[in-house]
Amino acid sequence: MKKVILALVIAGFGIAEVTAQTKYKVVTVVESIVPMGLGRSRIIEATTDMDYGQYTTARTGGKDSDQGKVKRGDAKIDALNETKLLNFYSGVGLNFQNIASNDALITSMLNKMSVDGWELMSVAAGVESKGSKDDKAGIFITRFLFKK
Repeated sequence: MKKVILALVIAGFGIAEVTAQTKYKVVTVVESIVPMGLGRSRIIEATTDMDYGQYTTARTGGKDSDQGKVKRGDAKIDALNETKLLNFYSGVGLNFQNIASNDALITSMLNKMSVDGWELMSVAAGVESKGSKDDKAGIFITRFLFKK
């Protein structure tokens, strides 16, 4: 009898493992490269689940689409975590203390995600930097993709 119960318990764990679903999370880091500290730098994490299918339409004939019926405002979420970071530039140029401080905060976030059971799968980064002396805009963006 004990062997039958043990076999049922083991089978139950096996079924639970098969039906377990992988979850994904994206965390975005935006670091301003605007001079004089005028930009905004943040770690952004959505805390609302969304169904992308609500904002997806099918094209017919390669040209006809119902995307005009999808409102951008409906796709915005109100719940997110926002962690303040420092800007790369200060009044006199690159501020290495700010960069190191951001690294410490990002490392803290990565360690917390790991403790919470999230595995870092991928990192993607991009930059839109100063294109000319009149261009006062610029960001460095990093997306971290986690799975659990």
